[in-house]
Amino acid sequence: MKTICIITTSLGEGGAQRFSGLLSQMLSNLGYNVKIISTKNIIDYEFSGALFNLEEKLEGRVSIFNKTKILRAYFKKHNFDFIIDNRPRSDFFKEFLLYYYVFKAKNIISIIHSYYLKTYLPNSKCLAKVLYFKNANILAVSKEIQNAVVNTYGFKNCIHIYNPIELASITAKANDGIEVEGEYILCYGRIEESVKNFTLLLEAYKISSLSNSNIKLYIIGDGKDVDFLNFKIRELELENYVIHKSYIKNPFPFVKKARFTTLTSRHEGFPMVLIESLSLGTPVVSVNCKSGPKEIIEHEHNGLLVENNSPTQLANAFDSFIKNKPLYEFCKKNAVESVRQFSMDNISKAWKKLLD
Repeated sequence: MKTICIITTSLGEGGAQRFSGLLSQMLSNLGYNVKIISTKNIIDYEFSGALFNLEEKLEGRVSIFNKTKILRAYFKKHNFDFIIDNRPRSDFFKEFLLYYYVFKAKNIISIIHSYYLKTYLPNSKCLAKVLYFKNANILAVSKEIQNAVVNTYGFKNCIHIYNPIELASITAKANDGIEVEGEYILCYGRIEESVKNFTLLLEAYKISSLSNSNIKLYIIGDGKDVDFLNFKIRELELENYVIHKSYIKNPFPFVKKARFTTLTSRHEGFPMVLIESLSLGTPVVSVNCKSGPKEIIEHEHNGLLVENNSPTQLANAFDSFIKNKPLYEFCKKNAVESVRQFSMDNISKAWKKLLD
């Protein structure tokens, strides 16, 4: 039995972190011996395997020396066949220390979750090759990211495998009761303006006909820019129409009851919120950012895909799903079937082929 270590920043509060939990379940179901290292003590998502909670082990001793010592002892103890590194990796010298001094495995798979490559790879092609040339694979979560990595850095060992979705689990969680009055559209995820572009979302909502149709905008999530979000809501005089709710472990009842969900990001990787929404039969309206949306959404089949950074075009798309009922119902009818390709069963086949 092959032993696999998944390294993640946490098991909560983000799509990449949710992916770590899903990956652990998927690989455990395939018969691998799975262990997870979480560098932060945030454990909200379901997972399988043995968890090594680094923040708990440190007991407040957070120096680089203590982290390195504890991690090196852990990796020395285990003879991993694969390390799957699911963390952001922007500090070359820190990553060099980890990859060459701490990690002990026959193969390392480094995952890239964002089209903003600087989060995962050094700017310098030379430094990137120094860091990753021993890797079994660099794994991109979308075709667009794979192409960008190959074209920018020239890596021959870059492949892509999409993020999976646990359809049965999400469907079950979506049945929890919630109290919501009236119709609404939904945006959920990390509150970070530089990535998620809430300014675009709010401006488009403002000029759309949604408020006149008494359809509110719900925003669910936490992050460093909550104060900015609330400021923009006040600035645009949308206090009576936009409702912000803090992060909740189970957003799926809100997703299921939404008229549609929307995504306005400047850049993404493979946005889980889109496939989660579609899996619950809720159509989506998304900007065509890099990367992911155009690999998930077929325009006017399961949702609407519009040019990025255009409040007018986004507002028109919002209005289309309100005024054009045949179009909306057609997209809603196709939603669930359109994401079956991302099911755990299908994605697990690609992972098994890679690891075997």
